Amino acid sequence: MAFSSDKTGTGTTMVLHGSENVMNTIIQFLSKSNIIDSCGDSKAPKLTIELEEFRKLLFDLKKSGRKVRYITDITKNNIKYCKQLMDYFDEIRHIDGLRANFSVSDKEYLASGSLLQEETPRPQFTELLQQIIYSNVKDIVEQQKYVFESFWNKAMPAEQRIKQLEEGTILGNTEVIQIPSKIQELFIDLVKSAKEEVLLILPTINAFLREERLGIIQALKELAVAMNVKVRILSPINDVIEEKIHNILLFVNQGNKNTFIIQPIEITSKEITISTVTILVVDRKKSLAIDKTDDSKMDFIDAIGLATYSTSKPTVLSYVSIFESLSNQIKLYEQLKNHDKMQVEFINIASHELRTPTQAVLAYSELLQKHPEKREEMIKAINRNAERLQRLTNDILDVTRIESKTLKLQKEQFNLNDLLSNIVEDSKIEIEKNKRNVRLLLKAFKDINGSFLVMADKRRITQLISNLLNNAIKFTEGKGGDIHVTAEVKGEADGDGDNNYKEVVVSIKDTGTGIDPEIYPRLFTKFATKSEAGTGLGLFICKSIIEAHGGKIWAQNNKDDKGATFGFSLPVISNKEQC
Repeated sequence: MAFSSDKTGTGTTMVLHGSENVMNTIIQFLSKSNIIDSCGDSKAPKLTIELEEFRKLLFDLKKSGRKVRYITDITKNNIKYCKQLMDYFDEIRHIDGLRANFSVSDKEYLASGSLLQEETPRPQFTELLQQIIYSNVKDIVEQQKYVFESFWNKAMPAEQRIKQLEEGTILGNTEVIQIPSKIQELFIDLVKSAKEEVLLILPTINAFLREERLGIIQALKELAVAMNVKVRILSPINDVIEEKIHNILLFVNQGNKNTFIIQPIEITSKEITISTVTILVVDRKKSLAIDKTDDSKMDFIDAIGLATYSTSKPTVLSYVSIFESLSNQIKLYEQLKNHDKMQVEFINIASHELRTPTQAVLAYSELLQKHPEKREEMIKAINRNAERLQRLTNDILDVTRIESKTLKLQKEQFNLNDLLSNIVEDSKIEIEKNKRNVRLLLKAFKDINGSFLVMADKRRITQLISNLLNNAIKFTEGKGGDIHVTAEVKGEADGDGDNNYKEVVVSIKDTGTGIDPEIYPRLFTKFATKSEAGTGLGLFICKSIIEAHGGKIWAQNNKDDKGATFGFSLPVISNKEQC
């Protein structure tokens, strides 16, 4: 029998038998068509190139200028044949595992009924095609054109696929799935296929409950216990979910396996934002992103919309990156939330303190434009607030270095007594210039060799002394009085006259207002001040500087209720250690 057919009023559909009938039909199909779309499985490129009959058809197609689009499964085995086909066809694309063998034109459709199951070294046409399906029925042709376009849109350019194969960088495929039942089936299969790791982001409470009803949570639990697969889940929780998680962790993580980890997402946190997409990553090789259409639905199929499935390495790793980023964000948020109260206070007060002089500078600048006659007064006010802003900025930078443990000391050997003398003299000049009601006195008790040598960061020790001295002046000038700066070395001298002194102690005693009893317990902490002129960071910085040098700092109100005394100690260099 040569052929069988089904004739209708709209056209004919036939199954043709025998190699001669098949070849004649193919030739007629090609001769009538100006535009041809064709699909072939992974064996088709080799057969097309090696079969003499098909090679002749290729030459004829190229010579006649007919436009051909071709889709196949490009593999390492057929790559050289695909390169040859690129010389004949307008464009070739690749789809993994393609099993279709058909061609369609504007008015006709051809599909092979059977191909050789086993490859032969030099196949013959008579061995290859024994039957073919032909149709010119409009509905069938339109349907197959739609099928081809669907394949074409999801296919990869041949050049890209060939480059992947030759360079060994297979990117995989990404597919959009729109059938909820298929998404559900794939979701379950992917979870069960895990061998090493599962990453899962559940964006809502209902998402967790739906996945539990679907059996996903139970499957993950079994993977973690039976196969030591590491399961990491990010999900909002409530009391119900928290109890479920507690029971899971008790069972899974026996023996400190730590294979099942759930990080709670606080859905009320503004610092953490997630979409409504459920993201699954399996073994860092496959990903599934599932969008929701109605999160209120408790049935999985009713709740979901479309999904994106991918085996493309860049795509999968991008989802891994999203997971890790969100995980780190949760950890950081927890650290900030659980940080001590002083740290929170530091952030709040620092922003307030910075805002105050900044607003003053802006306000005075605006007034200066409106009242140029008060220029000198306004500029002084601007300078005063700018200096305060600079002090606060420097102090905040120092606090940041201290708390991040990046405060570095540049130590050198110098005479502390000389440094004290210079700082006191500079302060006296400042006091006289500003007509402050303060008298500043320095008294240093030297040992027999006059040794005040220390190994320290000179700039930081200058900052320390200046800060303590400025505080004493500030709290004394209102009522007037004296400030006594005293320095002495402490220790014992040996019989040879060499010193064995261990430390130098510096005291700054004022006759000012003294230390407020309310502040005293937290004197050397951040923002321990009631003064509007200070930043409240100075004493915290002083304490950090002196402790970094191996010394100590202290403070007390004077017994006569007149002012306070601040002191600090530093190790000194003995005569034997001196450079």
